[in-house]
Amino acid sequence: MPARLTRHQLHELYYHLRLNRRVDEQLVHLYRQGKVVGGVYSSLGQEAISVGAAYALEAQDVIGPMIRNVGAMLVRGYRPRDVFLQYLARQDGPTGGRDANTHFGALALGVIAPISMLGELVPVLAGVALAAKLRQEKRVALTYVGDGATSTGQFHEGLNFAAVQKLPLIVIVENNGWAYSTPVEKQMAIRDIAERARGYGIPATIVDGNDVLKVYAATRLAAERARRGEGPTFIDAKTMRMKGHAEHDDARYMPKELLEAWRKKDPILRFEKYLAQKKLMVAEEKAALDARIENEIRADVAFAEASPFPAPNAAAQPVWA
Repeated sequence: MPARLTRHQLHELYYHLRLNRRVDEQLVHLYRQGKVVGGVYSSLGQEAISVGAAYALEAQDVIGPMIRNVGAMLVRGYRPRDVFLQYLARQDGPTGGRDANTHFGALALGVIAPISMLGELVPVLAGVALAAKLRQEKRVALTYVGDGATSTGQFHEGLNFAAVQKLPLIVIVENNGWAYSTPVEKQMAIRDIAERARGYGIPATIVDGNDVLKVYAATRLAAERARRGEGPTFIDAKTMRMKGHAEHDDARYMPKELLEAWRKKDPILRFEKYLAQKKLMVAEEKAALDARIENEIRADVAFAEASPFPAPNAAAQPVWA
């Protein structure tokens, strides 16, 4: 356990992991009730990467999350109601009902909105990192990619640019085994995606993506390195996408025995076990945090469902000058 994590901070990590999971579960319920506009993209089994990495950053840093990084957005200050409002396309949501899922961001929170074309955020966050370097700011830029995104041109161009310019950029690949229905071994011949970063002269580390403390520690070290002006770092976080590409995808192409093996490595259950074994969270503390989360989820779902849909004649107001 990194020395700088206090008992309170460990409880915050647990809170965000569990909140991430409950937001996802609630979105599934809303989707099956026919209330979600569009699809639902779950982060089940990957919460430790979103939460651990975002928690390792400082307030002035900037993140570029993907569609499965709800946990990172929660750490940065968004609330469950923001996510529910967005998925339900309601007027009070971050985009006023004009977009769906997690396509929203706020510079005040240091969040760049996700881009559906995966890999695109690498050059975007490299640009953020370049601005920080030119301004001599101690600011770090971080973005997440999936294993499939590492096969796109934008990923390689952005990574090479960050390497040449020695930018304060952290790229985390959520190596969850599948690019939609294509397994990693059918899209690349290398064993570890970290090798791609090393080819550009970027230090790369491989971590257990289902261990929130290891993700936190690796990201913290990468951020400290970036602030010293030593350039980008690549983190290959091994995990598993425990559902299909989206809620409409039944994932029949994924071997059941593979899912069962990874189910035993659930990141939240592992962290709960760690906290209990180390006597860092007693039953009463856990119960209080769980109750707080349930109250938040209940109140925020009610708020989102009570929010009206945007008026049709307002559709273009924030779009066109």
